[in-house]
Amino acid sequence: MISFDNTEIAFRSKNKQDLQRAYLLFKIIGAPAIVKLGKLLTPLALQIHLPIKGLIKKTIFKQFCGGESIQECDHTIEQLAAFGIGTILDYSVEGKTQEDDFEKTTQIIIETIEKSATDKHIPFAVFKITGIAQHHLLELVSSQLRATRKGENFREFTPSEKAGISAIMERIDRICAAAARHQTRLFIDAEETWIQTAIDQWTFDMMCKYNQTHCIVYNTVQMYRHDRLAYLHAEYERAKNAGIKYGVKLVRGAYMEKERKRAEVNTYPSPINKTKEETDRIYNKAITICIENIDSVNVCLGTHNETSCLHMVHLMEQKGIKNNDKRIYFAQLYGMSNHISYNLSAEGYNVAKYVPYGEVEKLVPYLIRRAKENTSIAGQTGREVRLILAERRRRSSVKK
Repeated sequence: MISFDNTEIAFRSKNKQDLQRAYLLFKIIGAPAIVKLGKLLTPLALQIHLPIKGLIKKTIFKQFCGGESIQECDHTIEQLAAFGIGTILDYSVEGKTQEDDFEKTTQIIIETIEKSATDKHIPFAVFKITGIAQHHLLELVSSQLRATRKGENFREFTPSEKAGISAIMERIDRICAAAARHQTRLFIDAEETWIQTAIDQWTFDMMCKYNQTHCIVYNTVQMYRHDRLAYLHAEYERAKNAGIKYGVKLVRGAYMEKERKRAEVNTYPSPINKTKEETDRIYNKAITICIENIDSVNVCLGTHNETSCLHMVHLMEQKGIKNNDKRIYFAQLYGMSNHISYNLSAEGYNVAKYVPYGEVEKLVPYLIRRAKENTSIAGQTGREVRLILAERRRRSSVKK
C-alpha cells in the first residue's frame, strides 16, 4: 500500500534552499494575523510603487506560481515532468471587470490549450468563468435558472443584459471548441453558490456539445456543499441519458468562510456542511460513485487529503483498475502537498499540479486568497511544516 510518509520521495526535487524558503513561508502563512496584515498592505504597496515586487516573486510567488507567462513556466513543467508529474497551467488573474480584459483572458486561456496540445506533460487546461464574465450577470442567470426550475416567473433580461450574457456564452464556447479541436481536457472551475447554477448549466451544455466521443469538458463539484452528492447523482444520470461522457473534478471547496458569512448576513441556511467530517464522508462517497461508474465517467481528485487519495487507491485496486488509467487523475496545487503528489507519481498513478501563472501584481489577489485558505484549513500549514522538518532531519542523518 502506498505511503505518504516518505519525505525523501516527496522532496527529492527540492534543495536545501527550497526547503528553507518553504518552511519560512508556511510558518508565516500559519499566522492569521500576519496574513490579514499582508492582505491590507501588499496591494497598497504595489499601488504606490514600493519596491516589493522582487521580494514577492522570490518568495510566495516562487513557491506557489510557475511564472509570469506561459514561457516562464517551462522550467516548472520540465521539473515536474522529470518526476512523472503533469502540469495544469492556470491563468490565475482575478478581479477583472471590463470586456477588453475578458477578451484578453479568453485568448490567454486558448493559448494555454494550444500549449497543452504540443506538450505531453500538460494533460489538462483550466479556467474560471468569472475570469471572462461580469459577476452580476452570472448571478442574474443563476437566479433566473433557479426560479424557472421552481416554476416561478422571472423578469425579462434587458437588451444590455442579453448582449452581455451572449458574449459570455460565446467566450465559453470558443474556449471549449479550442479544447475539442486540440483534444485537450478542460476543467471549468467551481465558484460561489450564488453564481454556480449558471456555471453548472453552461458547463453541461458544453459537455453535450463536445463530450460525445471523448471526455473533453469537466465540471468541478464542491463537496463541502450539502446538496452536491445528490447533484452528482443527478448530473451523471443526465449525462448518461444524453449519451455523453461525464467529466468531473471533485474538490472540497475554497469559499467556506465567504459562503457561511453571506448566508448569515442574508439570513438563509448555509449551503456548507456543518462539519469537516461530513464533508469528508460525502467526498469519499462521491469517489465511490465515480469508480462504480468508471465506464462512462472521467474523474480527477482535486484534493490535499491523504485519506481521500488512499480511498481512491483502494477502490482502484478492488476494481482491478490500473494505476495509470487515463480516466483517473489526482491533482494538487503547486507548492503544496508534495508528499501526496510525488509519492502517488512514484507508484505510477496519474498526477498533475495546478500551476498558476500571470503577472506578479495581478496574481496578488490569488496569492492572498491561497494564504487565507491555508490558515482556515485545519492542520494544512502545520502538516507542511512537519513534513519539511522531517525531511531536513532525514537529510542530516544521512550525512552523519
